[in-house]
Amino acid sequence: MVGVPLTRRSKRRRHGSAEIIRAVLEYAELGWACVPGAHPLDKGGRACSCDRLGCPDPGGHPLSPGWAIQATTDPELLRRWWERDPEANVILPTGRVFDVFDVPRAAGLRALSGMEAAGLQIGPVAERGDRVLFFVATRGAPEDEDEWWSCQLDCYPETIDDKPGLRWHCRDSYVLAPPSALRDGGTVTWLRPPAGAALPDPLRVLDHLADYLE
Repeated sequence: MVGVPLTRRSKRRRHGSAEIIRAVLEYAELGWACVPGAHPLDKGGRACSCDRLGCPDPGGHPLSPGWAIQATTDPELLRRWWERDPEANVILPTGRVFDVFDVPRAAGLRALSGMEAAGLQIGPVAERGDRVLFFVATRGAPEDEDEWWSCQLDCYPETIDDKPGLRWHCRDSYVLAPPSALRDGGTVTWLRPPAGAALPDPLRVLDHLADYLE
């Protein structure tokens, strides 16, 4: 059980490292591994703190190409990382404890309202700008390699515009977590925080989401 509940964050840039350190330690208590991400820049000639010129997803990706190996629930290591880089965003690898359905905001909000009205089990839900993220139980690594999509769009985010509907973050993928900063000055926020929220069956959630996606 998490000692301090994760509450919905206001859409503002965070101040200092206290809030984000508290968040990553709460994620670690849930068994959710974290790794530092790049953050958007407010001034200068670059939009992202990474070394990539013309970064297609400023502040929306891990700092290190070894993120999958580095991600951890070790509280001391997490604290050291964010004390060293207090502006770093929070990256949560998927396909371990949870997967994430990533849908356009309008469809996601309609689906969430419909699920609540129907009394369906809903897990943690976050809002990232124009996207809504539904956290579900992971299916892990299936025997049939064609059954699940190993998301590579995160490595090549310039292709996201070609697939504006559902994205399934599972193996080899990750999501940007609250209270990470967004390029527009807002933050990733919880619509339904994870503390005390069970992870629902992904196929049940997917079946419901399909009714709201074009």
